[in-house]
Amino acid sequence: MKLPDLQDDSEDTAFTIEQRAAAANKSTWVSVCVNIVLSITQIGVGIFAKSQALIADGVHSLSDLVGDFVVLFASHHSKKDADEDHPYGHQRFETAASMVLGVLLIIVALGMLWAAFEKLKNPEDIPVVHGAALWIVGIALVSKEVLFRYMLKIAKRVKSSMLVANAWHARSDAASSLVVAIGIIGNLAGYPILDPIAALFVGLMVGKMGWTFGSSAFHDLMDRSADEQEVAAITATLLQTPGVLGAHDIKTRKMGDMILVDAHIEVSAYLSVVEGHDIGLAARQAVMQRHRVLNLLTHIDPVPSRTDPHITAHTSAANQ
Repeated sequence: MKLPDLQDDSEDTAFTIEQRAAAANKSTWVSVCVNIVLSITQIGVGIFAKSQALIADGVHSLSDLVGDFVVLFASHHSKKDADEDHPYGHQRFETAASMVLGVLLIIVALGMLWAAFEKLKNPEDIPVVHGAALWIVGIALVSKEVLFRYMLKIAKRVKSSMLVANAWHARSDAASSLVVAIGIIGNLAGYPILDPIAALFVGLMVGKMGWTFGSSAFHDLMDRSADEQEVAAITATLLQTPGVLGAHDIKTRKMGDMILVDAHIEVSAYLSVVEGHDIGLAARQAVMQRHRVLNLLTHIDPVPSRTDPHITAHTSAANQ
């Protein structure tokens, strides 16, 4: 599954770390309340209705609840200012949280798969599900889909990959609820084996989602670069800075949802050190204002320029 682009064409506002943390807390506490109600209801009714698929769906909701608290923990720590031990700040708490969410989903998936296989070993012992299970899974399906849309809207608005991961965690639960509903309907229609088969599919879906989030966060922790489109936009901003004649060797690495950039910028070789420094400072400020860049380290490369007034004057004097 490809994660959605964090860029939202309808929103060009730059959010501070504090604003992003506040948005994360608000959406996550809404998710906490929903998941508490759903997990208790699904597991309780699943035991009563003898539906393994509904119990598995409830465990999935419970994993969402644990994931919500991981997000709250990371959101609290990621907004801390830089210190002596973390000179670039604490934004990678968000990346670590996404990785924890991925590992959590994989663990939950393995438990679901094991339970489903145990049931499938003795299909004649699979009980008929009570009709109440179908009502509960329908309520869960609608609740999770609404929650997903709400959380994803906030995540894209503040451009937070951690909130995107948590939102899609909710969507995975909505998808699993749909599969569970199909399994329960099949059970009620006289095919009891469909209930543990539905639980099996839920486990596979959860595992795939966990692998996606975990591997993506792992690559970010290994200093994966920003995508080509964002690097191109940063390069364009550098080239638009007055005095910058060219830019090359631009390297980026993810720092949570922010980016660290190293760039070589070319300026006229006939400028003073102070003038070259001022151009580099202007380029840094422009990039940090327009993009999700935490810091830009520039290396000034002096190059000859045919349009430089110093060269023009020097050439004119030589020709006389």
